[in-house]
Amino acid sequence: MTLIDMMQNVLQNSGLLPLWHMIAPWLALDERQLIFVFATPVFIAVAFWEYLRIRHDPRLMDTREAIRNFALGAGYQVTELLFAGIIAFPLYAFCYHHRLFDLELNAFTAFGTFLGVDFCFYWMHRASHRMRWFWAAHVVHHSSERMNFSTAMRQNATNIFNGMWIFYLPLALIGFNPVWIGVAYAFSLVYQFFIHTTLVGRLPGWLEQVFNTPSHHRVHHGRNPGYIDRNYGGTLILWDRLFGTFVDEDAQDPPRYGITRPVHSNNLIVLWTHEYVDLFRDMARPGGLWSRLKHLWKPPEWERPASMDENSPHERRHSEY
Repeated sequence: MTLIDMMQNVLQNSGLLPLWHMIAPWLALDERQLIFVFATPVFIAVAFWEYLRIRHDPRLMDTREAIRNFALGAGYQVTELLFAGIIAFPLYAFCYHHRLFDLELNAFTAFGTFLGVDFCFYWMHRASHRMRWFWAAHVVHHSSERMNFSTAMRQNATNIFNGMWIFYLPLALIGFNPVWIGVAYAFSLVYQFFIHTTLVGRLPGWLEQVFNTPSHHRVHHGRNPGYIDRNYGGTLILWDRLFGTFVDEDAQDPPRYGITRPVHSNNLIVLWTHEYVDLFRDMARPGGLWSRLKHLWKPPEWERPASMDENSPHERRHSEY
């Protein structure tokens, strides 16, 4: 008996295999987390290289904030790993079971998966800025007043619970395998890590025309009036050009990063939940049930008037984004 046979014998006699066969389907969607596990050392190395370049400029780098950003990212990865298979995967499996087409995995469908995921990401990202329930989770990514690689890791541990993954369900219904949807999504996020920097200027024109670049994404993180709610693309910037949300970076108007109503806290829980607290506080104000529920899907800046006239919404004095 070889050593491998001995190891397999131990595993077979442990009673673990039946448990694994029961649990494994629930973890299938989390194949994407393996990509993040392998990519994280690369993220850390690249972020450290950038840190050495800009650590003396407090406008670009704050060491404590950078560490906090990675902690925020770790919380996001943990909740995704623990709950994505339980919360999201059953619905993906249901949609895929009722799929319209049987699509074999080949180069054509692999490209279709990438293109479909990037298209859905655009609308998910746009909704996460223009619908307050989704913004409540996304705001943490924008609340830093610096733009560096660590900012890419600044994610919300509540993402899996507020349902932004529903935007990709149509792909499973069409016939794209949910596992490969997750893999394409993971690679998209890996790509987007590298566009969170001020060290890369404008790239060659054809790249700037087709792909999301550091220049385009600096605009997206800007709180300048002309930059807010622009450049939602993931890997491609084509969707912004097509749907009218593209703005070019203006050297005469450099991006000022952060949100217009800063959150003055270093507590991870506060950073993750402050917008939910404000949202539910606004919903708790007197008024009819329908008018209260509107806060969930209205833009972050929308507010019911003091008169509670549901047909006369007005803007907040302090925008939430």
